[in-house]
Amino acid sequence: MAKSSSLHCRVLEGKDLPAKDVSGSSDPYCVVKVDNEVVARTATVWKSLNPFWGEEYILRLPCGFHSFAVYVLDEDTIGQDDVIGKVSLSRQQILAEPRGVDSWLSLAPVDPDKEVQGEIHLELQVPEQGHPRVLRCHLIEARDLAPRDLSGTSDPFARVSCCGHTLETAVLKKTRFPRWDEVLEFELAEGELGEAVLNVEVWDWDIVGKNDFLGQVEIPLDTICSNPTKGWFQLLPFPSTAEDHGGQLGALRLAVRLVEDRVLPTPYYQPLIQLLTEPILCPGQPPAGTALAVLEEVTSGESRQDVATQLVKIFLGQGLAVPLLDYLTTHELARTTDPNILFRSNSLASKSMEQFLKVVGLPYLQEVLRPVVNRIFEEKKYVELDPSKMELSRGRRISFKGSLSEAQVQESSLELLKGYLGDIMDAIVGSVEKCPLLMRMAFKQLRKRVEERFPSAQHQEVQYFSISGFLFLRFFAPAVLTPKLFGLREQHAEPRTGRTLLLLAKALQSIGNLGLQLGQGKELWMAPLHAVLLPSVTRVKAFLDSLVSVESTEAGEGLVPPALCHPMGTIKEGYLHTRTAGGPSLLPRFAFKKRYFWLSSEALTYSKSPQWQVRCSIPVPQMRAVERVDEATFQHPHVMQIVAQDEAGQLHTTYIQCKSAQELWQWLWALRQASSANEAMLPTCHPGTFRAGRWTCCLQPARAAGPTEPWHWASGVSPWTPRQQHRPSTGTSGGRGPACGHRTPKAAQPLSLPARGMQRTP
Repeated sequence: MAKSSSLHCRVLEGKDLPAKDVSGSSDPYCVVKVDNEVVARTATVWKSLNPFWGEEYILRLPCGFHSFAVYVLDEDTIGQDDVIGKVSLSRQQILAEPRGVDSWLSLAPVDPDKEVQGEIHLELQVPEQGHPRVLRCHLIEARDLAPRDLSGTSDPFARVSCCGHTLETAVLKKTRFPRWDEVLEFELAEGELGEAVLNVEVWDWDIVGKNDFLGQVEIPLDTICSNPTKGWFQLLPFPSTAEDHGGQLGALRLAVRLVEDRVLPTPYYQPLIQLLTEPILCPGQPPAGTALAVLEEVTSGESRQDVATQLVKIFLGQGLAVPLLDYLTTHELARTTDPNILFRSNSLASKSMEQFLKVVGLPYLQEVLRPVVNRIFEEKKYVELDPSKMELSRGRRISFKGSLSEAQVQESSLELLKGYLGDIMDAIVGSVEKCPLLMRMAFKQLRKRVEERFPSAQHQEVQYFSISGFLFLRFFAPAVLTPKLFGLREQHAEPRTGRTLLLLAKALQSIGNLGLQLGQGKELWMAPLHAVLLPSVTRVKAFLDSLVSVESTEAGEGLVPPALCHPMGTIKEGYLHTRTAGGPSLLPRFAFKKRYFWLSSEALTYSKSPQWQVRCSIPVPQMRAVERVDEATFQHPHVMQIVAQDEAGQLHTTYIQCKSAQELWQWLWALRQASSANEAMLPTCHPGTFRAGRWTCCLQPARAAGPTEPWHWASGVSPWTPRQQHRPSTGTSGGRGPACGHRTPKAAQPLSLPARGMQRTP
C-alpha cells in the first residue's frame, strides 16, 4: 500500500490589483510555491488590473508538506518584475475546509525577511555530567538557502543565541549550501533552563548595508537536556507581525484542495470496477439500482465534475468509454421531455462527455485550430462590431486621413471576422479523417439514441444539435475563447486579440446552436455577421453526417483498445539551446548550441532546424529527472537538466537553456507532465554539473563505484511532481561529502520535537 498526496490548485482570477506601470495598468502573472519551492507559473495577462487566468494544476506532494503560496507579480520588459503581493495557506488551513479553500483572498505584502527557504543540519547535546553544564551546538551545514546577492548566491553565517549569550560562525562566501562544521559551546547556569530556548539564525553577510535574514530555528533547552538531538531543521521566518491591509493590494480567487489517498494494489479495486461496469456488461438489471445511477443522485456541482473525470479514466482503461457515454446519455434522454433543453444541464452525462472530449480529442483540437489562432495572435488586428465599445481613434494607425468612422470600423471588422471564421470553419469541416475514432463512435451512438427518443420529423434538428452542442459549444468555442487553457498558446491574449477571440467564440456558439437563436437577445450588433453564419450551419450539418459515418460494432462489445485513447501529438516545440554533460573545462560562450525541439508523449527530439532531417531523441519513458540548474553552474540563467537512462542502465544528462524564466517553467511543466507516469524516477538530483571530478554545487567528489557519470539517489523515497532536487544524506554512510541540492521529497517523518523549527531526518 502506498500513500499519495496531491494538491489540486486553480488560480482563477484577480481583482483590484494596484497599477505598477506608467500606463496606469499592470501585466500580472502568478507564481505557485509549495514549501518555498516554485512549482508552477501562470501566463501573463497584459494590461489588466482584473486579470483572469483560469489555470489548473495537480501537484503530487510529499505527505508532510507545510505551506502553499501564490505570488502575484507584474512583468516588466526592462528590469526586474515588480512583486504585487501574495496569498499564503498552511496545510492546516487547507485541511480545515472539507471541500478545500475556494474563495477570494486578499493579497498580503511580501516582506523579504519572511521569504526564507532551506534547512540547517544541527547536532545538539548537553552532557549529563560536569559543572557547570555545557550546551554543545554543532552547526554542520545548511542547504538550499535563499539567494540574496546579485550573483544568485549568498554569503551565509550562523548566529546562535542562548541564555543571553551570542556566538557566530565564520562567513562562507558565495554559496547556498554552506558547510561550517563548527561547534559552539554555551555554559548553562543552574536554574537558567526553565522556558529558555536555543535560537539559531542564518544571515547573509554584506560588506555594505545591513545583513540579510535567511531564516531561523528555535528549540527549547529542556528538550535538548533530556535527549540529544541531531537532524535537519526547516528554516522559518521571523514571527509574523503583518496587519490586515484591507485589500489595498487587491485580491486573488483561488480554489485549493488537498487530497490524501492510500493507493492499494490493483486487485483490491477489481470489485469496484466490476460494480461500476456491471450495468454496461450486464444491461438487464433495473436502471435505478445501479452504481452509476446512485452516483448521479448523490453528486452535484463540483463533486460531479470530479466523479465524471474519474469515471472516464476508469472506463477508458477498461476499453468501455463509448458504452459508458451511451449508458449515461440514454438515461439522460429518458428523463428529458423537451428536446430544446437536451444536455443543457450539468448532468453526469454532460460532464462525462465533456471530459471525454478533453482527454481523447485535445490533440485533434490543437491540430485543427492552432494555425488560425496563431495567425490571429500574430496579426493583432483591431476588430469590434459593438458601437458602444468602438475606439474610433484607435481603429487604425494614425494617418493624415484622420480617424475612421463607425461604419468604416464595422466594415473592416466584419471582413476580418469573415476571414477568420471562414478559415476556422474550413479547418473544422475538413477534419473528419483527423477526428479520433473513439469520438466519432461516441457521436454516432449519441445520434442513434436521440433519433430513437425523438423520431418525429419536427425534431429532426435535434439529432444534429445533440452533437454540435458538445462539439462546438463545449469544445471548439471555449478553445477559441481561451486558447491558453487548451494548449493552443503559451500566453493569454492581449485585450485587443482577446476581443477578436470573444467575437469568434460567439459566432461559433451561434453555429453550434444551428442558427436557432440568431437575431434574438441583446447583441443585435452581431446581425451583420448572420449572412456568414447561416451558410456555415449547412456546412456543419454535412460535417456531422460525415463524422458519424463510421463502421463500428455495437456498443459494449469491446469497441477500441485503450491504446487508441492516447494519440501521438506534439505537446510543445520551439528553439532552445542545449549541451550534454561531460568535459573538464567550461566554455560558457560556445558550449550551448541552438536547436529546434519537439516534445511529444513519446520523445523529446531536436535538430538544427525544423526542416532538418537528422534528429536526436530522448525517449520520454527513459527520463529519470527534469530539474532546474543553478545559474552559477554555467554562468547562464534559465537552464534545466534532463536525466535519461539508456538501455545499459547508464544515466546521461542533457542541459537545456531557455530564453526566459517563463519559457523555462513552461518547458519544465510540459516535460514533467509528459514523464509523470514514468517509473524509477530519481527522487533527488544535483542542481549543478559534474566537472573536474567534483559537483559544482557542493564540491562533492565522485563515488568509488557507481554509474559512469556520478549520480546519487536515495532509496525508499516517493518522487513528487514537480520533483525536488538532490539532498544526499551526511554522516558515516559511504564517506559522502557535503550535502547539496534543493530539498528532496519529504517522505521521512519529522522527529517528535516541540521546536518552532520543523526537524527532519537526514
